[in-house]
Amino acid sequence: MPGSLKQKLGVMLFDWPRYEREIGSSWINIRNRHERLRASDDGRGAACQWQWTSDLHAPKIFPSLGRRLMKRALDDWPIRFAKAPAAAVGEVQVSFIIGHRGLERIPHLLATLATIAAQQGANCECIVVEQSEHSQVAARLPAWVRYVHTPLPVPDMPYCRAWTLNVGAREARGKLLVFHDNDILVPAAYAAELWARFAAGYEIVNLKRFIFYLGPDQSAQVQSGHALSPGAVPESIMQNAEAGGSSAVARDAFFAIGGYDESFVGWGGEDNEFWERALTRRVWPYTYMPLVHLWHAPQPGKAALDQSTAGQFRALSGSDPRERISRLVNRRFGNPHRMDPEWIASHA
Repeated sequence: MPGSLKQKLGVMLFDWPRYEREIGSSWINIRNRHERLRASDDGRGAACQWQWTSDLHAPKIFPSLGRRLMKRALDDWPIRFAKAPAAAVGEVQVSFIIGHRGLERIPHLLATLATIAAQQGANCECIVVEQSEHSQVAARLPAWVRYVHTPLPVPDMPYCRAWTLNVGAREARGKLLVFHDNDILVPAAYAAELWARFAAGYEIVNLKRFIFYLGPDQSAQVQSGHALSPGAVPESIMQNAEAGGSSAVARDAFFAIGGYDESFVGWGGEDNEFWERALTRRVWPYTYMPLVHLWHAPQPGKAALDQSTAGQFRALSGSDPRERISRLVNRRFGNPHRMDPEWIASHA
């Protein structure tokens, strides 16, 4: 069992009683000791009152707490898998947009798509934008998925998530866009809950209370069988992933704030920068749904102390988001044949 004796005693004295009480009643209120939540007026959701993401501490010391919390959350919001969506009646409401590169994460992508296909209560489409020198995944995708290929402007260009998401937004038919990672499983009611908040007048919707991170063995089982074991034990449980992983944005609001900044080339930063601009719109921040993340090897460059995109975000974060919006809306972002011209010019 992980953790020192001191950590185990601390969790048993200060956390375990609270977990016992809240797993059985209001699991969305579980948090670390020093953290604070703000409840929504209707009592259904909770907003994290701290900056950046955090992992729940107690389940790392006693994994059984994580297993029970995950099971309880997924009992309320089950994740299902389907080969194709049910026949839709009416226009597309929600467009899931997924950026992708490479062959390694195709099993992750296919499992993620199966949970999107199982959405109930909202008319959905899914667009996969592959960013690569040559198309690799088109033939492997289910027939119901819309596919777009963005050829690399230079062969060795690192992955630019912002470009793929902007391209997908241009292609989308739904009024609500969900920018989604290719390794995250969603409950069957996810799109319907996002749409309900959009229909109530919110332009930016974040419902992710917890993201449960599975280990390699359990992730492999999900990918091979497209089923999630009720006894799965998460390796970690993340909170407060505002724009990361999956976020919903009204289509009109997305273009009004300039989309994603395509000058972010490489790992990370683009979602944090986007979120700062998104906060200028009408935001629903009260989270109450569980998502499940499939294991993969760490992203190259993620842990680098001199990560250029992290420094880029810090520099931009010091400026007024409205100034950034004014700059970005004047760009022709989301062009599948030509990405941000400033980056290309600087690397020519």
